[in-house]
Amino acid sequence: MDAEVPKPGQWPVDPQEDQPILKERIWVDGCFDFAHHGHAGALLQARQLGSELYVGIHSDEAITENKGPTVMTLDERVAAVDACRWVTKPVPHAPYVTYLPWISHYGCQYVVHGDDITSDASGEDCYRFVKAANRFLVVKRTPGISTTDLVGRMLLCTKGHFIKSLQSELQDSNKGPDMLKRMKDYATDATGLQPGSEVWMWKASSQAQTQLSPNAGAFEKIVSGNGPQPGQRIVYVDGGFDIFSSGHIEFLKLVNEAEQGQAYVVAGIHDDEVINHWKGLNHPIMNIFERGLCVLQCKYVHAVIFGAPFAPLKPYLQSMPMGPVAAVYHGPTAFIPLDYDPYVDAKALGLLKQILDHPFKHVNAGEIMDRIIRGREAFEERQRRKGQKAIGEEVARQKELEEQKNAQ
Repeated sequence: MDAEVPKPGQWPVDPQEDQPILKERIWVDGCFDFAHHGHAGALLQARQLGSELYVGIHSDEAITENKGPTVMTLDERVAAVDACRWVTKPVPHAPYVTYLPWISHYGCQYVVHGDDITSDASGEDCYRFVKAANRFLVVKRTPGISTTDLVGRMLLCTKGHFIKSLQSELQDSNKGPDMLKRMKDYATDATGLQPGSEVWMWKASSQAQTQLSPNAGAFEKIVSGNGPQPGQRIVYVDGGFDIFSSGHIEFLKLVNEAEQGQAYVVAGIHDDEVINHWKGLNHPIMNIFERGLCVLQCKYVHAVIFGAPFAPLKPYLQSMPMGPVAAVYHGPTAFIPLDYDPYVDAKALGLLKQILDHPFKHVNAGEIMDRIIRGREAFEERQRRKGQKAIGEEVARQKELEEQKNAQ
């Protein structure tokens, strides 16, 4: 254990001095491999329990030893955590087992984790020390999504996760209310408690969403939030945002920097059908609901439009409900074999701006799938190990629940 605690002056991020422990400063840690909405859901719930959220991120080496190979590098995972609007500070190189000296150094009273057991390579509970110190709080785990699940979708090339019509899903009496609640939750501001981003849906024909069509469509507000402030320029970006990663995040960050922090960034998200039309196979790996939640939790985005057209043409841009668009930003589209220019109108209107160069420009859905395929044997072994560990973790969880029940 002593080897896991940095010496004075060698903590991975400042402050280097021990901080006063505050009940409102919360600690969360994990792998955060893929910035999926399950991670965001845990971070949101943790942030709602305090006023600051510190997030420990395990190293590639620690994850490989305890769980199996990572898909994303540490730098990529840190960038994703840092972009979450509810995170105060990311702390890389946090130990796989959560030690009290770490959380105490950064002044965190409580550690928050989902209602499942996470074990280390020896099969012991990673949170055994903070639990023993009564400094552990539990939040609900987001159902239906995990890094393991996403890797499985890639390896098995499944399409069962696709959503044919998000509008129909939201109107479904069984699924709709929960989906809408999660949209509202993920659209909250940096406190996780107040309205933040606006959420819209664009409704038009399938042809209008996929091809060059002069159809203005119709906008419908799903979640009310904070509109543009005086002096803010309305900036439009669009894409699939599949396997939301450092490539998307760095692009969105640079859009904000290019606008000198004065942009109201509206992100248009394409339907599953539109993405599959262009990319084929089992793309997108995340469905439109999952991708939308990923974009909503990003602090560089102020509004989201579900079902955005692949080509943002003049009628669409000029009917934007939040006001006139001052700029349309886009990055490279090397992963999509286009047979026409979807930004022909944005160029003609003098709105198109491009951000082509940044450290994570190569990180897209294609690159991530290539990593999985190249390391297929290792990732399949990870899936197998995860399944075996899950059995032991579930047994430990049931034992823990029984002990709590008996103690009451």
